[in-house]
Amino acid sequence: MATKIIGFQNSPVPVGAEKPASRAGDAAASRGPDASGSASAGSPVRITDQARQLSALEQAVHNSSAVSEARVAAIRSAIEEGRYEIAPQRIADKMLRLDQELQAAEK
Repeated sequence: MATKIIGFQNSPVPVGAEKPASRAGDAAASRGPDASGSASAGSPVRITDQARQLSALEQAVHNSSAVSEARVAAIRSAIEEGRYEIAPQRIADKMLRLDQELQAAEK
C-alpha cells in the first residue's frame, strides 16, 4: 500500500565539495551536543562521495522526463493508422503479475 506524505517539499539541494554548512540553522542542526551538553563550535560538515553521487542521481531523475515522447508518438501513429493491436490476455497477465507483486511487497 502506498502512503502519500503531504506537506513535505522535496526540493533538490546543491551539494558542494566538503564545504561547511552555509546557513546558521544548518550548522547548528548538524552539530550534536558535546560532553558538556553544549553544541560543539567550529566543526564543519563533510559531504561524502556517496552523498554527492546520490545528489547527482536525484538531480538526474528530477531532470529526466517520465514519458518517452518518441514512444507516445509511435503508439499514437499506430492507433490512428489502425495498426495498434490490443492483446487482452497480455493485459490481464500483466495486471495479475502487478497484483501479486503488490501483495508480496505488503508482506
